[in-house]
Amino acid sequence: MKSIRDIYKIGKGPSSSHTMGPERAARLFMGRYPQAEAFRVTLYGSLSKTGVGHGTDRVLRDTLGADRTEICFSQDSWEGMHPNTLDLAALAQGRELGSLRVESIGGGDIRTPGQASQDPAEEVYIEHSFAEIADFCKWRYIPTLSGYVELNEGPEIWPFLMEVWQTMKAAIDEGLAATGILPGGLNVERKAKFLMEQSTEGHSPALKEFKLIAAYAYAVAEQNASNGTIVTAPTCGACGVLPAVLKYAQVTRGFSDEEICRGLATAGIIGNLTKTNASISGAECGCQAEIGTACSMAAAALAELYSQDLDQVEYAAEVAMEHHLGLTCDPICGLVQIPCIERNAVAAMRAMNACNLSYFLTGSRNISYDMVCRAMKETGVNLDHRFRETSEGGLAKIYNRKKSK
Repeated sequence: MKSIRDIYKIGKGPSSSHTMGPERAARLFMGRYPQAEAFRVTLYGSLSKTGVGHGTDRVLRDTLGADRTEICFSQDSWEGMHPNTLDLAALAQGRELGSLRVESIGGGDIRTPGQASQDPAEEVYIEHSFAEIADFCKWRYIPTLSGYVELNEGPEIWPFLMEVWQTMKAAIDEGLAATGILPGGLNVERKAKFLMEQSTEGHSPALKEFKLIAAYAYAVAEQNASNGTIVTAPTCGACGVLPAVLKYAQVTRGFSDEEICRGLATAGIIGNLTKTNASISGAECGCQAEIGTACSMAAAALAELYSQDLDQVEYAAEVAMEHHLGLTCDPICGLVQIPCIERNAVAAMRAMNACNLSYFLTGSRNISYDMVCRAMKETGVNLDHRFRETSEGGLAKIYNRKKSK
């Protein structure tokens, strides 16, 4: 597996696969053809169906030049086509200089079919499953996944994770301070500040916990929806889950920033495993691949912070993913707003529950994280395409039908 740096990317929202990936592809292509006078980009699959809502066309024009870039939305498909595929063509003096087909595979990463990966990150982990990692850690007497990360990545991983955590905290603070309507035309109001200001005086501790976690998750997800700076964890659409639970743990339990970074390290391994063995792309496997993975990452990070052992960390991650299996990706109007923002808050609470359950029941479990990863991928590839980030089914379809009446 690659470095956990591959999971945590700092950038602008609202979508890692629809904005970060295409922007990266455009920069790569523009570097190959600096003499180009114009560009033509053809979008397929989910990029074509929800690209406008996600800002794909905007980011491509901003990168390649608005006055010299033509964006084509194609309905063509072919066997084996990745749902986030784009073709780029460079033009000069009325002729085509060259072209490139790119797949945006989630988390801001891209690949070129038939060519070596465009991601320069080296493989730093020999192990490719949780079972292999657990066996290695037990053999080397490494009690935590964060220790396993440091062994493989070196101590230089900690300044990187500190930058990630500071960026996450900044997104929370900025989101909690902001008010108004999110862009895109749905007229969705920001709710993070409103949630945080609600009084829980005299209410149960459970309600107080929910208010904090939900406000933190909304804050980051709303920053993402407004094209603010966030960290993929593992994607833009699911970026609010992990920061929310880590911020809650720090506020209520007093964890230092350095301790929080150890939680981030553990979460990064879970994200890497899912990306390697299944998918983190909503267009490929539905929202279970995004929110489900984010929930697993958050549950595992909490288990690490709460000094649970490797078996408990695995169980927390497994429970979190298992109960997201089948979750569809049906963003209304192709925007990362409904149901995405609310879903971040719900998943953050579920991560807390998964971690708590792992504390009591690890010894009785039957399902491994590796098993639930395989199940998620099988479920995802068999989901109808309408429920994989096309906005043609589920809430997106019903909402549009309601609007047309």
